[in-house]
Amino acid sequence: MNEIKHNWKRWLYCFFLGLALICIYKILDNYENVMGVLNTFFGVISPFLIGIFIAYLLYMPSRKFEELYTKTKIKFIAKKARILSVITVYIIIIAAICILFSVILPIVFDSVADFFSNIPNYVEQVINAYNNLPQDSIFKSQIVQDEIHNLQNIDIKQYLDVEVILGYLVNAIGAIFSIVDIFIAIIVSVYILVDRRKILTFFKRLAGAVFKERIYKNIDKYFNNSNEIFFKFIASQFVDAIVVGILVSIAMTIMGVKYAPLLGFFIGLFNMIPYVGAIIATVIAAIITLITGGLSQTIWMLIVVIILQQIDANIINPRIVGKSLKISPLLVLFAVTFGGAYFGILGMFLAVPVIAVIKILLDDFIKYKETKKKLSKEMI
Repeated sequence: MNEIKHNWKRWLYCFFLGLALICIYKILDNYENVMGVLNTFFGVISPFLIGIFIAYLLYMPSRKFEELYTKTKIKFIAKKARILSVITVYIIIIAAICILFSVILPIVFDSVADFFSNIPNYVEQVINAYNNLPQDSIFKSQIVQDEIHNLQNIDIKQYLDVEVILGYLVNAIGAIFSIVDIFIAIIVSVYILVDRRKILTFFKRLAGAVFKERIYKNIDKYFNNSNEIFFKFIASQFVDAIVVGILVSIAMTIMGVKYAPLLGFFIGLFNMIPYVGAIIATVIAAIITLITGGLSQTIWMLIVVIILQQIDANIINPRIVGKSLKISPLLVLFAVTFGGAYFGILGMFLAVPVIAVIKILLDDFIKYKETKKKLSKEMI
């Protein structure tokens, strides 16, 4: 009987293995058709995925407002705390978007347009400054001279037409986010936030039914830890980026740095990438300031920005972020480099929380193995 059961399992395994190999062959043989089907599928579900992501980002603020409304003595507000919390969060988001589009973005776009329209003049200034260097300068090597010659022969204006660039940007945004998709995503996010307790309870029951108790507890533990790490990191880094961007923009404006709003916005955005982002943004801002304002203004700009970044790193960021992710700068550098190489800017933003989750998993695995070895030695 056991032999028949063993043979049955073996034949069943061979059947599914053969079926999987046939499926893989068919996928490779009809790669373009399969990719077309997948693109259509992801195009259909993309509003739902975006809605889930929006709900995920707004989950914590919504929960905080719900707790606040629940404690009130007004029965109607306490009874409708969850719905009112979702409405409150969306009112705040809409107000922030209105301020962004009516006040901040027009200033940034004006700086971008002015910067791109003046790039040919800046390139000419750099070339003239290079030509005025002594002949024995290290920058006068043949390789650099060849690159400068190639740069002079490029018609920069055809690549830096502001209207064309803005047109590409608008078309790209329109292709990614249509009005219908945005509407569906918002509706999905609202439903998820309102019914979040039912949704979480369902998935917990499903996981409890599918997995054994020990595996279920581990899934629940790592899901909660990962969720806490991701949310705290993304939300806190976003708030911190806004604070840094505003402070740097104000400081640069007072100093008379050209394109201060653009550079402040850029530094604030890249400040979301730990360690590396602040360095990259500051170097690029220094180069632009050197071209537009000279060496003296660049030095003062660097001093002020470095001081503000130190204030942010030691005072503002710890208060916003709270508990540290407890990972070394070397590991952060590796994560950001790896994430940027394979997943672009988004990979650089998300690399740190991902590596923090992986570190938790590895730490628990090492502790489990060490405990197991220790018990084995004690039994001997």
